[in-house]
Amino acid sequence: MSKQVTVIIDGHKINAPEGEKLLWVALENGIFIPNLCAIKEKKHPSGSCRLCYVQVEGRSKPVTSCTLPVKEGLAVQTRSPQVDRLVKSAFELLLSNHRLDCRNCPKRKGCALLQIARERGLKMKLSRLEPLEQEVAVDESLKTFAFDRSLCVLCGRCVWICREVAKVGALGFTHRGISRRVSTFQDLSLAESPCTECGLCVEACPSGALYFKR
Repeated sequence: MSKQVTVIIDGHKINAPEGEKLLWVALENGIFIPNLCAIKEKKHPSGSCRLCYVQVEGRSKPVTSCTLPVKEGLAVQTRSPQVDRLVKSAFELLLSNHRLDCRNCPKRKGCALLQIARERGLKMKLSRLEPLEQEVAVDESLKTFAFDRSLCVLCGRCVWICREVAKVGALGFTHRGISRRVSTFQDLSLAESPCTECGLCVEACPSGALYFKR
């Protein structure tokens, strides 16, 4: 059994297992921290979405809460001028590569981006950045679900669950930098890939890029 420690989040004293990542301690105690790429079962958090920053007492710069293990006496604030600035910039970077069509989005009632915007007072529109133009055909080759890459936020949840839970490996990351995207081996359609249509990737998707046809 893990040793219990006391941490302070936004002034609240919380008991948690030593070594647990701060993000999960906060979320499991009703304290919201924005996140998209975090997966509790993942041994090595990627911290790629850069949304889960917190301010740690005694440190000059914010750190990602998904990679921060808790220890006795750890004290953090989920909001600070630095944190809010970093989260706002990361959020707008995501939106610049995300087709904004919330009214017609299949995930509009459970979209993680909309939740983050509501919780942090952010706008679902670009103010400082220009949208990255992309014309991507929707992959509708499967019977049960489709994949619209223009809505993908590159969180990697579908890739992880396809490999580690479904044990299929139909999805993966291709290319680097601004060209990075989720795809199948050799960019085949999902119907041509090893996909079994289990639907776990759709359930894991936070943004509506993967959605059930019905």
